[in-house]
Amino acid sequence: MALDITCFETLVPSRYITFTIPNPCRESSAHSLLRVAVLDSPHHLDGSSLVAAIVVPENREGDWIFCTESGHLQLLISNTPDVSRLILVGRDMFDECDGPLILHRGSTERKNPLEEIVGPLLLALSPKICFNDGIPEVPILKYEDGVIASLTLEKCTGVFVGEMLIEDVELENDDQKFEEREFRRRLRFKRMPNLVQTQVRIISKSDVQTDIGKARFSIDSQVLVHPYLPPMVASLRLVSLHIENQLCVRMRPKALCLGIGGGALVSFLNGQLGFDVLGVEIDEEVLRVAWQYFGLKKCSKTVHIISGDAIEIVKKLSDLSVKGNSVSSHCNATCNGYSFEDPFNVIMVDLDSGDVRNGSIAPPFDFMEKSVISALRSILCPSGIVVVNVIPSSSSFYSMLISEFREVFCDLYEIDIGNNENFILIATVASVDDYNVNHGNSFMEKLTSVIPCSYIDTIKKI
Repeated sequence: MALDITCFETLVPSRYITFTIPNPCRESSAHSLLRVAVLDSPHHLDGSSLVAAIVVPENREGDWIFCTESGHLQLLISNTPDVSRLILVGRDMFDECDGPLILHRGSTERKNPLEEIVGPLLLALSPKICFNDGIPEVPILKYEDGVIASLTLEKCTGVFVGEMLIEDVELENDDQKFEEREFRRRLRFKRMPNLVQTQVRIISKSDVQTDIGKARFSIDSQVLVHPYLPPMVASLRLVSLHIENQLCVRMRPKALCLGIGGGALVSFLNGQLGFDVLGVEIDEEVLRVAWQYFGLKKCSKTVHIISGDAIEIVKKLSDLSVKGNSVSSHCNATCNGYSFEDPFNVIMVDLDSGDVRNGSIAPPFDFMEKSVISALRSILCPSGIVVVNVIPSSSSFYSMLISEFREVFCDLYEIDIGNNENFILIATVASVDDYNVNHGNSFMEKLTSVIPCSYIDTIKKI
């Protein structure tokens, strides 16, 4: 069925159309077609309409970021919020999406030849309203994420999160002081492919062969590289003296991690800071991936994993804090024998809404109910804290979250990560004494040795 080009004359919220056309600058017979994808913003934008385009980076055409509607939508919402229509143009490589390809970035010094010839096509795909003041100029935006090379290790599907992929990537090293190459293992979900769910540093086992696809890598669990995880751990400064007092009487501190992903936070709290950790993850396939690819311990005396809905389990733990019964008798536990004996020193919350239509939002709206927040407080010790990774959809969302926590908890603190996306919200059961925060102790010394002081020093009361 032939495409009716007149359909592009008007804007239709959330309309997504893809088609192929002959490639006018064929560099090889393997890429004789161009894939064009056109997405109109789901939001009604008043005033004149703005159209923008992205020429898909060479060798990235099969990446979910560019070849799926969810990836396209994230590009529009996150990077071009004022754009009414975003057009993607790239070589048609859809047949190669499922292959375990080693993708290498094309040269960044030369211009993609498609940028020179797509001008007329972009005008033809622009709505009539754009021509009210003459012939418009459609800007071609650059996409940069620092990926030099990538290798997909596996694609799989979880019951709750849907399709996901595990990949090894080489990234540009932004630190001019070091010449070492930077390698990461990452987990991404197809429903939000632009958002890296988990990433850990990986190290080549050989000094000779270090290229992606050739080298064998091991997990470096001694460092956190995901942008918001170090600030979350930095929040322990507020309870460092209380944790030190527990350690002095040979009581290990306890942490509850809601949302595990690849398990980087669980492994770090347990291995680097000596916490007993209970982790909760809703999707068992995500857990399988964490165990197989990211070095998460299945079960030990100090790490326990429960498969289930985080909010439901928090409420059950709240009930068990009174009854003192075994968690595994009430929940679908993957590690039997865990019993709620002592409250937690810290609860780390890393949950998102999973609704790509509104962009990335964390935590989900259900988490903001007073019954949930009250349940969190009930399973904390008297000096405990809740630490929440927040990706606000709007300032009103963040204000509402703060208001709900303020009704239940004593004091609130914040860390602004500085990436224009994440905030870390910290809620304390009791007021924090300045002396306790600033008083030196061995736990604080350990914390500052594994977490940058730049995060520890930027905790502010709100």
